Amino acid sequence: MTDELHIKPVAYYKGPFGSKFGIPRQSALANAIKGRIVFTEPYRVQEALRGLEGFERIWLIWGFSGNKPAKGEWQPTVRPPRMGGNTAMGVWATRSPFRPNPLGLSCVELLAVEGMELLVQGADLMDGTPIYDIKPYIPYADAWPQARSGFVSGAPEATLQVVIPEDLPLDATQREALAQVLALDPRPAYQDSPDKVYGMVFDKMDIRFTVKDGVLTIIGIVK
Repeated sequence: MTDELHIKPVAYYKGPFGSKFGIPRQSALANAIKGRIVFTEPYRVQEALRGLEGFERIWLIWGFSGNKPAKGEWQPTVRPPRMGGNTAMGVWATRSPFRPNPLGLSCVELLAVEGMELLVQGADLMDGTPIYDIKPYIPYADAWPQARSGFVSGAPEATLQVVIPEDLPLDATQREALAQVLALDPRPAYQDSPDKVYGMVFDKMDIRFTVKDGVLTIIGIVK
């Protein structure tokens, strides 16, 4: 008997976020974000998906592939962005990516099963994220809306007004998704300079924007 569990991806996520910056900090905060779960060999077996189309939501167990902490090192406390990045909390009381086993958990909406791909909505994942397991969301067992949630009191609210100029090369879907994501203020808590130009990789585009007096304005796009 061994105390180690060796796992490998069964699929990968394909979505619009090409880097960590700008990704919603929880799933379902930006429901306009769509992506695909693409299965890999030897898990590209149609029978394994039988019955999945009957579920509206699914759980994704995935890996924080964008983190590269020093091997063997971990910290017992982290500083959650939800608390402004100034207060240390125990790692087990957070969903920080910096943990002994860098596994994430997300509940996403399943829009369709298309061959060996799943079309999903509301994922808080970077493009290329490895998916280690998929489980159906079952409301009677998975939903406890009255449960205490520690220092997390309700979903974060949109804090910024987003201005997307009409002449930018974005379609309606991209505009809706960007408006949802950017309204949540993707900047680090300690950055609030009106002169700073921020960049976010979205749908293979570098979205450049500024923030001043509560208004986020996209000032350019570099493909």
